[in-house]
Amino acid sequence: MAKDIKTENIKGRVLQGTVVASKMQDTCTVAVERYVKHPKYKKFVRLTKKFLVHDQGNTAVVGEKVSIVETRPISKRKRFALLSK
Repeated sequence: MAKDIKTENIKGRVLQGTVVASKMQDTCTVAVERYVKHPKYKKFVRLTKKFLVHDQGNTAVVGEKVSIVETRPISKRKRFALLSK
């Protein structure tokens, strides 16, 4: 699998998710889903986690698929930045 040109020099996690809220200034909330196999019942379960993401200029729209990248702490709960749409 070839790496994207933008993500070659990025350190930290890169996650894909959906914007669920964007009413804050320079911040949006992104829900990231992942599938995990339950250890006892062996059934795949969908887990969702919401991250506060730095969105310079409020460019994200609710319902949009975005990529986010891990960065230095920007505030108490913001540790991710918007990478692309």
